Amino acid sequence: MGYTALVIWLQFLVAAAIVVFMANKLAEYGDIVAVRTGLGGLVIGTVLMAAATSLPELTGSVTSFRNGLPDLAAGNFFGSSMINMPILAVIDLVYRQTPIFRGAAISHALTAALATLMTLIAVLTIVGEFDQAIGWVGIASLVIIAVYFAGIWLLQRENHPDSAAVESAADDFPSLRRGLIGFAVAAAVLIAVVPFLVEATATIANDLGLSAGFAGMVLLSFVTSMPEMLAAAAAIRLGSLDLAVGNLLGSSVFNMFGLALADFFLTDGPFLNLIDPSFALVGLLVILLTNLGLVANLARSERRILFIEVDAVVILIVYVLGLYLLYQRGIGL
Repeated sequence: MGYTALVIWLQFLVAAAIVVFMANKLAEYGDIVAVRTGLGGLVIGTVLMAAATSLPELTGSVTSFRNGLPDLAAGNFFGSSMINMPILAVIDLVYRQTPIFRGAAISHALTAALATLMTLIAVLTIVGEFDQAIGWVGIASLVIIAVYFAGIWLLQRENHPDSAAVESAADDFPSLRRGLIGFAVAAAVLIAVVPFLVEATATIANDLGLSAGFAGMVLLSFVTSMPEMLAAAAAIRLGSLDLAVGNLLGSSVFNMFGLALADFFLTDGPFLNLIDPSFALVGLLVILLTNLGLVANLARSERRILFIEVDAVVILIVYVLGLYLLYQRGIGL
């Protein structure tokens, strides 16, 4: 490995570490704001946390657009959704005490269905080459955003907040001022660092002979999904299976919301019409993996071989085979 390549990898690793750390801080301070304002269980609180989760992907996409790499941005969004169920599968195999998928509440099916619906709209748009737009923003992106807010409203209707619990939690939380300042600082650092991460990813992809889209799915999406993985692992250690499953399924919803929102920053035309058409295959893999997780959640019968969860193994095998298929197809070339 030459000196220049070493510097690029070092840039990638340092930027990735900062992004992961600041994204976790962003979620932490967002939680403070949501609880302190009494909106922890309401739509605004959920939207705030969605923004916190999606900011690395959104910032990365804007940087990719500026560098003329829309496929890198698309790979990041779709790749982040692809990796969510495998993350849960790995945690499920490591955490042997309780089967995570079957141990979580069945109500997560609604979140999985919302993620599937939003991803399906994106796939149909890519396959159908629907280029209708309002200004430069695609109609499909606007539909996805509308479905997102309708889905959040429905999720909040189905999961009523415990106001007493929120009020009790607020007593132990830092002040609203600290939450707002921390949120703003973390967001500013992310916005400053993510362009270096995107630049390094694009250079590494070129050096390795990979397409920008594939690099976005494997490298960039892994980094931007690290906060969700760490949060899920922490939730499992605390015995909160629902928090872990809901966090990663919700992340898939937020990724599709971010995909649509990014369309506002790409002024060359509708985002979904400017990316490689083969991303439709990536979207289908996202839907397949999400629904494998949904089946694992809904089917409550025992499915273990010794101490190994069959559902988790199947999800990991499908993910690896999916990546191999995408590599063979030259995704984003």
